[in-house]
Amino acid sequence: MTQTRQTFAAGSRLFSPARLGRLDLPNRLVMAPLTRNRAGADGVPGELMATHYAQRATAGLIIAEATTPNAVGQTYPHIPGIHTAAQAAGWQRVTRAVRDAGGRMFLQLQHGGRIGHPDTSGHVPLAPSAVPLPEPLHTSAGLQDPVTPRAMTEEDIRSTIADFARAARNAVAAGFEGVEVHAANGLLLHQFLAPNTNLRTDAWGGSVEGRIRFAVEVVRAVGEAVGPERVGVRISPGVEVNGIEEPDLEELYPALLAALAELEPVYLHVEYADQERPGFAMLRRAWPGTLIANPKLSREEAAADGGAARGERLLAEGADLVALGRAFIANPDFVERARTGAPLNELRPEFLMHVHGAEGYNDYPALVPALV
Repeated sequence: MTQTRQTFAAGSRLFSPARLGRLDLPNRLVMAPLTRNRAGADGVPGELMATHYAQRATAGLIIAEATTPNAVGQTYPHIPGIHTAAQAAGWQRVTRAVRDAGGRMFLQLQHGGRIGHPDTSGHVPLAPSAVPLPEPLHTSAGLQDPVTPRAMTEEDIRSTIADFARAARNAVAAGFEGVEVHAANGLLLHQFLAPNTNLRTDAWGGSVEGRIRFAVEVVRAVGEAVGPERVGVRISPGVEVNGIEEPDLEELYPALLAALAELEPVYLHVEYADQERPGFAMLRRAWPGTLIANPKLSREEAAADGGAARGERLLAEGADLVALGRAFIANPDFVERARTGAPLNELRPEFLMHVHGAEGYNDYPALVPALV
């Protein structure tokens, strides 16, 4: 175990209440969405996931892991979905457990685009253009080379937008307070934004206006389906993951944020948010609503306090809420540990992804044994 190096005054903003749309949050620490591959092979969440999230219900807000709005959008094996009745029923068990423990949840909606494989989803992946992922990916048959995705037709685009809206309705019916549209990390919406993955010459590509259109239309449809006060959006400007290249950040993201702001989603969630990172201050100035900052932590920061001190600085620099991931993985009661400076559990990274079961998932001890 690693001892935290900082305790916080009673007046720390990290532990002060906040308002998010219609939600009252008891603190400003958000559990970030974290892919853990613990759903069933059919994408149905089970008791493992209900226990996991209920253990972490003291977070101000939980954003549940990336969940697919349709079958073709599945990225990796054992990723949950929200497009079948069984999947929705599984998530309802999760949200009930979290609510009974006093928590609040959004669900992240993620379509993998070119990050997918027929051995996992049963479908050739869809993407803006027929540009394959530049690296192997995990499939139901193990690590494999990627397949070339099929470029989406106009009908594919329209039906996918409708699938996002339907998934949002399913999520709210399953007990989630809202949904987060995933437009980051090289997934489908991000693939439309980036010129190296979007080679289209029609109205869904080419110019910045064309490349932001799909993300904007997804957010519009989801907001119309469940209300904009139930919709968040996650972005990762300049994060070169999954082969994404964004040479026109300074033009792309102001245009995207201006278009999204007109739709009035309840929050913007920025990955790797940092005052030192180029563009963070611009994003804060450009975004009129609630901003959730998800910092990239050094190993030393993560070991010291799980990111609490960095979170405090981000709040001072303009963020409204702070999302942390690995701290909540290893510490079901991270909020209390951060507030008091209690020791943190040591993360076991070998159990993060592409494994199954409770080990490294639900067996991290709390300071006081959990009642779930």
